Amino acid sequence: MSNFVLNAQPRTDEGKGASRRLRHSGYVPAVVYGGDKRKKPVSISLENRVLVKQTEDSSFFSSILTLELDGKEEKVIIKDLQRHPAKSSIMHIDFLRVTKSQPIEIIVPLSFVNFNASPAGKASGKLDIQQNTTKIRCLADKLPEALEVDMSAVEMGQVTHLSDIVLPEGVEIVQLRRGSDRDQGIAQTYSPRGA
Repeated sequence: MSNFVLNAQPRTDEGKGASRRLRHSGYVPAVVYGGDKRKKPVSISLENRVLVKQTEDSSFFSSILTLELDGKEEKVIIKDLQRHPAKSSIMHIDFLRVTKSQPIEIIVPLSFVNFNASPAGKASGKLDIQQNTTKIRCLADKLPEALEVDMSAVEMGQVTHLSDIVLPEGVEIVQLRRGSDRDQGIAQTYSPRGA
């Protein structure tokens, strides 16, 4: 699992004007909430330049992040991130505290492997990936960096569904918890034209 560390400063000045001034000085307003019920939400700020650089790594969004604030560390995940519509800057970010006993729901990438070794791959078939992420539920210590989708047995014209993913122990796909009718296709093989 990637280890991202974010240095944060406490923020006492709140409201639209304060947030605007903060962004103008190169910082992003943010809030940390959840986790232990005794902990209250905390308003913080982070350096925009550093944050933008870290978001360039796609695993940033599916990792447990370390937030350093007032000499203390807290484990968090991103719950919401708002970007500027025209610039690369980040406008606001919400973090959810992570505890050892509370399951988290987070979007992770799907990694499709072994297609070339499959019957469809050997027959010069093509793979059309229809979904490359999914939301999972697990305890923080069970969080995978990605879910591996083994394509080694797929045949030509076969559709691979969410239920075909072999999940690590303690990990559930949120969509499948809502019923088998939510088991959508995530990839399909097909013959190239003229083959």
